[in-house]
Amino acid sequence: MGTHRRPRQRATGGGRARTAATITLAGAATATGLGGGTGHADPQPTAAQVRAKVDKLYQEAEAATEKYNGAKEKADAAEQRLEELRDEAARKEDRLNSAREALGSVAAAQYRSGGLDPALQLALSSDPDRYLDGAAFVERAGSRQTAAVGRVRKELREIERLRGAARIEVSSLRSRRAELKRHRETVTGKLEAARRLLSRLTAEERARVGGGTGDRASHASRASSGPRDGLSASAQAPNSRAAAAVAYAYQKLGSPYVWGATGPNAFDCSGLTQAAYRAAGVSLPRTTYAQIDAGRRVSRSELLPGDLVFFYSGISHVGIYVGDGRMIHAPNPSAPVRVAPVDEMPFAGATRVA
Repeated sequence: MGTHRRPRQRATGGGRARTAATITLAGAATATGLGGGTGHADPQPTAAQVRAKVDKLYQEAEAATEKYNGAKEKADAAEQRLEELRDEAARKEDRLNSAREALGSVAAAQYRSGGLDPALQLALSSDPDRYLDGAAFVERAGSRQTAAVGRVRKELREIERLRGAARIEVSSLRSRRAELKRHRETVTGKLEAARRLLSRLTAEERARVGGGTGDRASHASRASSGPRDGLSASAQAPNSRAAAAVAYAYQKLGSPYVWGATGPNAFDCSGLTQAAYRAAGVSLPRTTYAQIDAGRRVSRSELLPGDLVFFYSGISHVGIYVGDGRMIHAPNPSAPVRVAPVDEMPFAGATRVA
């Protein structure tokens, strides 16, 4: 029996050794990519690849932000219009109630008088002259009653019109709010994806990525972005309103980017330009694709401080030109309001507002 067990032990041991060797070789092949299996991990993206993906996500988020801003502007207008319609309907209902009360008083008086035939009342009257004077008054009162009935009918028609208009505004507001929700979800989704990508990098790599294309240029420009630089840019502006907008933009350097924000302490890109011109006494639309039509178009060679400069084919980003090929803009959540070169993004056009 012993002679039979020993060979089996050697065979078993040899089998284990061969199995272990096979597993080791298979693991080595997989680790080196030779096994052709599905077990190997995807290579980690480089900082440059992360940077490209994050930039794309920020651009997509900004495009969605501008759509959100446009939908919010329309929703706010619909809400204000609805409130105005309700106030107007309430005022007309008050007038209608007053008119109804007056009609009720007249009707009660007629009921009390018994509604006798005028000829019989004249025959029975002890003072015909006085009766005739009273009859003329009643006739005039009847005319006023007819006019009052007409006013009531008019108020009823107007109230019904207002209620119909309010129903339309309620439907519009509901649609705008649904649109807002969709755009908000798109923006937050893109920003969350960018955050997850950035979290894979070291702090130093995140700083480089967060700086974007214009980071190197902004380091150089920040040194010349003090009060003197702002005064120089304002002095070159074509008019006082543009100069005031440029001065405001310089005051906001370093403010955080927050999507949907219009100041005074945080901004998105079109929120910054709107706030700058609001401070200069000029009302701009809320979105980039509306702001580009808010003034006279100018070519890149004609740019002067205060001009609005737009980027990307979808007109999804805007900054304020400050001279020397530079602008002030709110880039994205990873970078504050800052000075950057105009050529850091695909140029789409420019507008002189005032």
